[in-house]
Amino acid sequence: MTTDATLPQHSADSVQPNPEPTTRTPEVTSNALLDAPTTPLTDTPPHAPRSAAAHQNAAKTAHAASTAPTLRIAPRATIDWRRAFSTRLVITDALVVIWTVFGTQMLWFGWGNAQITMRNNPVFTPTSYWLFSTLLVVAWLTALALIDSRSHRVIGQGMAEYIRVTHSSVVMFGVVAIIAFLAKIDIARSYLLIALPLGITMLLLSRWIWRNWLVAKRSVGEYSARVLLVGSEASVTHIATELLRSPSAGYHVVGACIPTGMVADTIAGTGIPIMGNVDAVDRAIAVTGADTVAVTSTDELPADKVKQISWGLEAGRQHLVLAPSITDIAGPRIHTRPVSGLPLIHVETPTFSRGQRFAKRTTDLVVSTLGLIVISPVLIVLALLVKFSSPGPVIFRQTRVGRRGEEFTMLKFRSMVVDAEARLSSLETQVRDAGNEVLFKMKRDPRITPIGRVLRKYSLDELPQLFNVMGGSMSLVGPRPSLPSEVAKYADHVHRRFLVKPGITGLWQVSGRSALSWEESVRLDLSYVENWSLIGDVGILAKTAKAALAPGETAH
Repeated sequence: MTTDATLPQHSADSVQPNPEPTTRTPEVTSNALLDAPTTPLTDTPPHAPRSAAAHQNAAKTAHAASTAPTLRIAPRATIDWRRAFSTRLVITDALVVIWTVFGTQMLWFGWGNAQITMRNNPVFTPTSYWLFSTLLVVAWLTALALIDSRSHRVIGQGMAEYIRVTHSSVVMFGVVAIIAFLAKIDIARSYLLIALPLGITMLLLSRWIWRNWLVAKRSVGEYSARVLLVGSEASVTHIATELLRSPSAGYHVVGACIPTGMVADTIAGTGIPIMGNVDAVDRAIAVTGADTVAVTSTDELPADKVKQISWGLEAGRQHLVLAPSITDIAGPRIHTRPVSGLPLIHVETPTFSRGQRFAKRTTDLVVSTLGLIVISPVLIVLALLVKFSSPGPVIFRQTRVGRRGEEFTMLKFRSMVVDAEARLSSLETQVRDAGNEVLFKMKRDPRITPIGRVLRKYSLDELPQLFNVMGGSMSLVGPRPSLPSEVAKYADHVHRRFLVKPGITGLWQVSGRSALSWEESVRLDLSYVENWSLIGDVGILAKTAKAALAPGETAH
């Protein structure tokens, strides 16, 4: 169930703990303050007999609650941000389309009253291009609406949104062209050929600007769905960690309900408050102001209970999201297929067709060749800086492992002293970056030369790898090229990264670089291998340029 969600307003008064078992109220008034008990929120009768041990446990729980941080009712948005944001897109789209269509008309025909005629049909009354342009604007905006280019499922999602905008525009112009051909209407082809690419470009530019604005808002907790997680502690922790890693996705976790939930506890490593057990969802929604309930896997949450949760959500204002345990699967590989009322999720097996490999190789060859031609003066300057800054060769050659586990010689500008390899064994015993048991990375490696430090910070030392790309041993985008000594330590599943060529850049490069742990580096590499697409490569290259220009503290 996916519906637009709004965030009703609550006050921010404290919720006081109550050590006594409480009876859950069937319905919760949206403006009422709710007491949050320190024991799991269950359907325990208010006058159930209690043993002496139970009295002692209740007393201990009450004492713990008195020292725990006070839970407060989360403030909710006073407007439906999705509708407000969609309205802004409607206005922007209208302005862009009007400017594009009428601007193209005036550019091509001037301010005069140019006419459209129909061939071999004297009965047809010539029509002004002003009327045709008006109809074209209406048709274009209608196409954008019909293909849901402003749906809350895609706004702010980047590529998915851009694809819908492009698709709707191309389809609309295709329909216009077919009608004009069949009816033999003389429409200036140049007029349409200018309006279409110009309009798509301007629409995508406006959506990109709005997306950046939305991402900035989401980074500070605004314009995001308020999510209540429900499921086992392990699955809830996993989902919470993934959502916290991607605030731009627009999901802000405000609480969790787990089978053994105790109010005033938090999900380990996240700081997310536990609002009770899986029977406390209704009350937890009211307390946290959640507009989205994400149900993860747990044996304590049967199908009937999930139905009850969905029935309790306010239609048109709250969501139910089912979150499977599988992760790092790209959208195009996921398909839903309802069978006998079961919402089955079909995950396509990763494939690497000849057509895909040909497209990737062609892109690599064209971009690397043009790139080397354009940056050849820069390469000469960098080579001279390396040559005269320290003794030794300009180019550093090292054996790496590529596709199918085949070794190749990787090229880089030398950024270390000549005897760097000989000094490696002594440095390996020193403190490494936390979490990297396989990779050797030091924040202040003494072997790096002064000019080498600058080259590494801005990834300039990797520019000679364009020759590797031309030669076919590497790709522009791919997993990190591994050393043979590292490969010897790989677990079996990590060898899947050799299904594709290593890259000059990749997900690891734009997601943290040297700050990543070994496990995170592997996860990103395998995610790339299983979800590769040419469009995804373009996105990574764009992010790489941004990361190289503003490297921050993660590059060393």
